Amino acid sequence: MATVLSIDIGGTKLAAALVDRAGHILRTATRPTPGTDVITALAGLVLDVTGDGPPPVAVGIGCAGPLDLANGTVSPVNILTWRDFPLRAEVESLTGLPTVLAGDAQCFALGEHWLGAGQHSPALLGIVVSTGIGGGLVIDGAPVLGPTGNAGHVGHMIVDLYGEPCACGGHGCAEVYASGPNLTRWALANGWTPKTSRSDATLPPPDAAMLARDAEAGDPVALAAFDRGARALAAMIASTAAAAEVSDVVIGGGVAGAGQVLFDPLRKALDDLAGLGFVRAVRVHRSTLGVRAALAGAAQLAWTTAAAPAPHDAR
Repeated sequence: MATVLSIDIGGTKLAAALVDRAGHILRTATRPTPGTDVITALAGLVLDVTGDGPPPVAVGIGCAGPLDLANGTVSPVNILTWRDFPLRAEVESLTGLPTVLAGDAQCFALGEHWLGAGQHSPALLGIVVSTGIGGGLVIDGAPVLGPTGNAGHVGHMIVDLYGEPCACGGHGCAEVYASGPNLTRWALANGWTPKTSRSDATLPPPDAAMLARDAEAGDPVALAAFDRGARALAAMIASTAAAAEVSDVVIGGGVAGAGQVLFDPLRKALDDLAGLGFVRAVRVHRSTLGVRAALAGAAQLAWTTAAAPAPHDAR
């Protein structure tokens, strides 16, 4: 059976899988992302997945960005030892296979379009809301990656002209208001105390999952934090829909696990902010693939490369 090797690289976890043409994951493994020598950990992960079976025919990689597809390099914000790191060449050398590279959130969008909540959508925006906010566009079935591979950075769309500074160097980005750490930061600054007793020093620090549980229980500050974050996401979605005529939005990532605590105020905010008919028609979905979405998208890129191996990049 022919397979491709799919790799998902993030700041906290490395994942890999063997995937067949139908998108079935036949074998998978994960490892924590080490602070140093990430490529050695990645090599071990690839060995874990490929084992002694028939070799895959191509490799697809989804990696946190920024990226430079022309050179096959990555400079992930949360992998400090990789700056202009030649990831594509390293993986090609490691596997001896044609390799294609894209952003992890772009792969998320492509995976959801192929196998998940965005199937058959003519114009899909995939959004990953987690420690940061990433995104990807799939138009007419093809990923829109941009000249350098960084299209879809919707977390850094400006939603507040006089907003707070963002880690990217800008101000008023959606990520400042709607990412997990920023939801938590705002709630704590406005008087939220997690319902779980904080007297035990072994308890983890407050996070978005705790905030979501308290919002579901009716905590007013927690609810206000999600309302604020949802409005920022709605402004970003409406702006993207106006620019690209997006018909569907699929949202994943850890914060999407909040469920209706996030999605109810998001839909209300979209109804309030969107004006044009084609913007108001946008359908919002929760990811159905979860952590498998980026692996699925990277696998689809690899299958495209296997079918037409000459191009280096999925552009």
